[in-house]
Amino acid sequence: MKLQLLLGSLFSQIKVRHWWIGILFWIVLVAPAQASVILRVAIERGVNQVKVGSSTTAIVKDGSGRTLGQLPSMSSYYAQAIPGGVALDRWRSGLFWIEPTAKGFVYIGDRWYRGRTLVVPTDKGVTAVNWVDIEEYLYSVIGGEMDANWPQEALQAQAIAARTYALYEREKQRSNPIYDVGDTPDRWQIYKGVISESGGTYKAVDATAGLVLTYKNQIILSVFHACSGGHTENVEDVWGNTLPYLRAVQDFDQNISECNWVKTFSSAQISAMIPGVGNVKDMLPQAFSPFRSVKTLKIVGDKGTKVLQGEQVRTALKLKSTRFNVSKQTDGSFVVQGLGYGHGLGMSQWGAYNLARRGVNHLQILGHYYQGVALTPIRVK
Repeated sequence: MKLQLLLGSLFSQIKVRHWWIGILFWIVLVAPAQASVILRVAIERGVNQVKVGSSTTAIVKDGSGRTLGQLPSMSSYYAQAIPGGVALDRWRSGLFWIEPTAKGFVYIGDRWYRGRTLVVPTDKGVTAVNWVDIEEYLYSVIGGEMDANWPQEALQAQAIAARTYALYEREKQRSNPIYDVGDTPDRWQIYKGVISESGGTYKAVDATAGLVLTYKNQIILSVFHACSGGHTENVEDVWGNTLPYLRAVQDFDQNISECNWVKTFSSAQISAMIPGVGNVKDMLPQAFSPFRSVKTLKIVGDKGTKVLQGEQVRTALKLKSTRFNVSKQTDGSFVVQGLGYGHGLGMSQWGAYNLARRGVNHLQILGHYYQGVALTPIRVK
């Protein structure tokens, strides 16, 4: 069953003082999804050793599923690579499973997680992977990505977007024999384990269980960001490739103080971040998106010039966004004044917050930020 989320015309009716005129509230009946999806989340990758444990007695198994013994509850042990496998306490094996009994939690590194733990040797040491049901994974992710006290409609929009993104990455990583996603926001989603779960995250995930966003029957790349500063971007202006559902739309996050920022750089600081140009003489935006984000930035130094493009503009200089102005000061430093936080693609989390506070439901929020998509129950492949 699919529900089209075609809301472009809806939001074209939003007015400055009477923005709610024309809002259509939908009553949506979606059949509950029956599929259960296990997500493989890499918590520690390529480390010399990793601390593992369980809140209850845990069964330790080898790669064939044979039980090797038990780990006592509330005790931690170091797993480390050895020639041909992994050492864990008194055991040696090609890999280890740690499976808590009585619905206990596993301990990896310095946090508690649901599910079970797989420890495997890799080229650079050992990797610890949390195998967890995707809905339980989302209990944590929603609390990591949003404040759990935010309106439920914003949290439910985040739950569907985060579930969709995780499954998109899972499909993309099919050739990876060890994990589907990591736990950090640089490439994946914030996953801190049970510490970021709460009643609000349980409610949001359970209310949207098993639902994802698709475009022409394919799971979408449902990226999101903190705030855009008034308007999101077309994906080709940031990453170069065109996706029909990641289109620039009006945003509702201009009132957020953390999304209005100023950063000052000395010439030496820029030189350290942009090697090869020497002493920086100028920073010159060369090309802009239709919404005034910098697509190309030229760094001019006394030893060379470097041109940054797309996401490089933000990441190379560690800026919050690419929507900024540059001014050179009399002392040779540069002041960068900007709007937004993140890549500016897909859903603005602060925009979702503001829309939810104004009575917009989670389906309308999603349909605004992801154009022409459908709401679809998970189909396990």
